[in-house]
Amino acid sequence: MGTTCSFGSTAVKHQDEEVVRWRGHVLYGNGLDGSSPTPSHKSARQRQLSADIRAMYTRDNAVSLTLLHFNDVYNVEPRDWEPVGGAARFATIVKGFLPENPLVFFSGDALNPSIMSSVTRGRHMVPILNALKVNTAVYGNHDFDFGVDELEDIVRDTNFPWMISNVIDNFTGQQLADGLVTRTVTCQGKKIGLMGLVEEEWLVTLATIDRENLTYLDFVEQGKKLAQELKQQGADYVIALTHMRMPNDVRLADNVDDVDLILGGHDHDYELMERNGKFIVKSGTDFRTLSQLQLTFSDFGQTRVKVERIDVTSEVLEDAEVKEIITNYKKILGTELEGTLGNIEVDLDARFASIRTQETNLGNFVTDIMLASTNADVALLNSGTFRSDMIHPAGWFKKKDLTCLLPMVDSLVVLQLTGIQLWQALENGVSQHPKKDGRFPQVGGMKFGFNPEASPGCRVDPYSISVGGQPVSPSKIYRLCTKDYIAQGKDGYDVLRACKHLSSREEGPILSTIVQNHFMSIHIVKGLKPCRSGHRQSLISLNRRHSLMRQASLDLAERAQCTISPTVEGRIFHLTQEERHHLTDRQSQFILDYKEELEIQLTDNNNTPLHYAAKSYPHTLTTPIPEVVVSSDMFSGSHGNEDDDDDIASPSSSFVAIYDDDEMRCMWTAVQQDDVTEVQRLHQEQYVNLSFMYEQTSALHVAAEHDALRVAEYLLQEAKMDPDVRDAKCKNTPLMVAAIKGNLEMAELLIHNSASLDTVNQEGKCPKECLPESCSSQLMSLLTVQGNVEDNQTTRKNGAML
Repeated sequence: MGTTCSFGSTAVKHQDEEVVRWRGHVLYGNGLDGSSPTPSHKSARQRQLSADIRAMYTRDNAVSLTLLHFNDVYNVEPRDWEPVGGAARFATIVKGFLPENPLVFFSGDALNPSIMSSVTRGRHMVPILNALKVNTAVYGNHDFDFGVDELEDIVRDTNFPWMISNVIDNFTGQQLADGLVTRTVTCQGKKIGLMGLVEEEWLVTLATIDRENLTYLDFVEQGKKLAQELKQQGADYVIALTHMRMPNDVRLADNVDDVDLILGGHDHDYELMERNGKFIVKSGTDFRTLSQLQLTFSDFGQTRVKVERIDVTSEVLEDAEVKEIITNYKKILGTELEGTLGNIEVDLDARFASIRTQETNLGNFVTDIMLASTNADVALLNSGTFRSDMIHPAGWFKKKDLTCLLPMVDSLVVLQLTGIQLWQALENGVSQHPKKDGRFPQVGGMKFGFNPEASPGCRVDPYSISVGGQPVSPSKIYRLCTKDYIAQGKDGYDVLRACKHLSSREEGPILSTIVQNHFMSIHIVKGLKPCRSGHRQSLISLNRRHSLMRQASLDLAERAQCTISPTVEGRIFHLTQEERHHLTDRQSQFILDYKEELEIQLTDNNNTPLHYAAKSYPHTLTTPIPEVVVSSDMFSGSHGNEDDDDDIASPSSSFVAIYDDDEMRCMWTAVQQDDVTEVQRLHQEQYVNLSFMYEQTSALHVAAEHDALRVAEYLLQEAKMDPDVRDAKCKNTPLMVAAIKGNLEMAELLIHNSASLDTVNQEGKCPKECLPESCSSQLMSLLTVQGNVEDNQTTRKNGAML
């Protein structure tokens, strides 16, 4: 069923020696004569006290409470593989504990994102959570996706209170969304104190709330204060419900002694950790797992905690009540889809022939909304996101139109990138033109020009790129809003995988949701809908809001946005014939103009198209041409593509990275030595692009060859490297390299991070066929059947914590 573990304060054993030691410490200090008494030298008084203590510990007066915990539930229907989950099966398990009168706690994120919530705006979760008999919940970031007003309406319909103890709404001076600060619950005579704490990191990602309108209290300081208050009010046990990442939960556990248990959310993996004498519990996601906790209170104020993970498998029967709730909501979806979002004044062009080859008014409309809902400088969206392939006529725009246009639940992220990396991303975006390829970019907050007849990888004029009306600077740091799909390097956007995430997919808004919120904000600004809380999604970007300064100017600018009539503005344009003729000259000159800023180390042995161009201007050079590291598969077609159309051939040329040979050698040495600190420094501070090929191989291949597990984990999970990246020589994947070297743990790590078992190299061999004859049977089995590697690793991780 799951994993069980327990810990508690040390119980007194029945042997006389241990009882006396305990009694000597608590009752006598160090004994009457300054030393601990021993069994053979006990007085009659000591023997009587020992007997009394033994009797107190052996009588059965302990009080036991059952707690159930879950977090981050989005999809109410089951998936196809175990544990299948699903709200109906989940309810069956929860209701099975009702005779024990359990306290059910929820750690946030239920109202979004999902296909159903894009229509119901989270209201379908209300009867489900009520059916689960939730006692108390803490707000999660996605619970605010549809705005504070709608969240408060939903909360009023739930049968339990919500908490947020450390965020204050500046408009009201009270907790955000009327959340509670603390709460006490009495069960079987024991008083349980509760608080709800969140991290600051996800507050800045909320599309419907301006961070400047909130006051944040550090969760450690607030946790100390509230825990002490709860204990002073007679709480026997204090629980912190949290919605923050595990490192922040660990910080809370290490620094707040009066908190006895942390039940967390925000992370989607099941995790169990013991820190500073208390458990931190994360109970998974999507109704697939939950935690049962047994608290046992002794007469001496000692509390024993037992935790069991419960998986929601297909063997569990579906609860009839919750199944009917889900069925009824599925029936009304058709009616809900006919609902109107608002009026559009012009036709919106989503035809593949247009949106995948040029700027369109629809692309401008959506990328502007992306900027208005985040703190990004620029927005980039691959045109494959738009799926309707039609012109949406002027008039009433319905929910079904939005679902047709944006059918996928696309999470947005904000990345930090340089001007050079932005240039690379745009080069990839136009590399397949005039094919109707889904990677073609729609952009906001910037303009650029390209020559569709030039070689792929050398089409964009860097002098034509402007951000916020200012020419792009190659070393300047910009904030880019894009889809998580693109940030993972899909559709050939490899360069984005090396970029630092300022907000993750779990924290960022959902694309279709912010479009809905845009229409809602228009109704509010027009006075057609009230806004009780004062919080809503802005209609203009953060940068523009700051530039307007005066409230009157801001109001005027927002009113101008209430008419939806986007146009083609020249954000993406073809270069003139003269500009095309001088494109390579301008690209070369751009590098030369900024060579000091970029600290380029110059040599003359590179053969990229850009360097051929630069060599044509020897009279401008005081030093030779820069040597750069080039990715042989910068625009590789090996990554997933959202399009179901034709397979796209990859251009043969690549863009240049401004890194010298010595820097890359340092990186490769650090990878070989499994020096994750140095790899992280080079990656994050020196902007070394880990996806580039150096000596025909990637950093992940080197890690796989040298069994550098810590570096490999960083490359996969932090740098977001593709686990199936191929080397330039044999087209081997890192898993094939691990197989060749017989590195079992490396193979497990790669498979755990979705490395393919079926991919073949240029010899037609899959990873299993790369194994040497002397390989272990365990490695052979691993590459033969993937099995439950993820479950096994989770179990092993939990086991190490217990």
